Amino acid sequence: MTTIVHAAGAAELLAAIPVLTGFTPRDSVVLLPFRGPRTAGALRFDLPAGAASGPTAAEFAATAIGLACRVPDTDALAIAVYADGAPIEGGVLPAGALVEELIGRAEACDLHLIEALFVGGESWADYRDPESAPHSLTEVPPPPSVPGFAGPAPDQFSGTELPSPGLFAAESVGRALLALERVLGPAVAGRSRPPAPERADPRAQETALLLDDLPSFLEEVLDAPEALSPFATAALVWVLNRPALRDVALVQWASSIDRGDRALAAQLSHGISGSAVPSDIGGILIGDGQRPDSDRLGIALTLVRRTVALAPRQTRGGPLAAAAWLSWACGRSTHAARYLDQAQAVDPQLTFAQLLRAVVDAGMLPRWSFRAAA
Repeated sequence: MTTIVHAAGAAELLAAIPVLTGFTPRDSVVLLPFRGPRTAGALRFDLPAGAASGPTAAEFAATAIGLACRVPDTDALAIAVYADGAPIEGGVLPAGALVEELIGRAEACDLHLIEALFVGGESWADYRDPESAPHSLTEVPPPPSVPGFAGPAPDQFSGTELPSPGLFAAESVGRALLALERVLGPAVAGRSRPPAPERADPRAQETALLLDDLPSFLEEVLDAPEALSPFATAALVWVLNRPALRDVALVQWASSIDRGDRALAAQLSHGISGSAVPSDIGGILIGDGQRPDSDRLGIALTLVRRTVALAPRQTRGGPLAAAAWLSWACGRSTHAARYLDQAQAVDPQLTFAQLLRAVVDAGMLPRWSFRAAA
């Protein structure tokens, strides 16, 4: 079902933006690509520090408008700048030079400008009519009601906080991971294999056997992401710290168990003979291919976030990088950057995090994000 959000003017458009993005933007530039009278989604960017003019503003505008133009059939654009703590003074709107660059780049791309609005200091104004008195934010109506939408989050960072499963649950996973490492080896480089106890824990052996059919295990853990046993969680910690197995997990969670089978076979073949990974498998990791099911990605992200919260700190790098990729795959680059910060704090040498950081910092989005907008 398609939900229609009506916006008859500037104030109504500002009311709709938190619904379109899912949050109230803070210190952000929001672009709304339009095709005809309808928006085709929303793109949010961090407001550049100082919103300076010159090459920085020009480069920002080129990147931002370039992304908007990638949305199929875009023929118009609305711009909204949110600058917390930047009141309108003397009729001069903050970030004016930046907005001029955005408007100029949009016009060069034959995009009709619908609105160019500023929000900050408890007021809003129109960049195209700077002489007019600012409007109070009280003039902006409440966000429109949308079935199934509980309301916008407070800001773009909301939802990145890890769950708090409790000390006992974390200790249980820690003990399970030690038992599993005695069977499978250390979860991460730098951890030594724990000494063998007098009595081996049979649950560790049973869990190790489950990993013999990795795709089946990865599929089963999606059924109850918040109720896994300590040993199943420990197994996920171990898997997500193994680059080849982590890639299998991400490919499968973004597609299907059949793709997981193929991804595992491809990784094994690559490890043994160096053969190339098929493009339709490897392409998923760079955001190419069929658009993943958003609910499936969301469940996987819930699962991985809980895994991070329960894992011993020194083993969190791989799961945090997986959480970053899943967030990026969902179109939440801001969340991905937060998880990458944490992953690189745990393991600065984590290659996957370094590669994904370059993608996120360059403002690249999965190709399926643009296909979804179509």
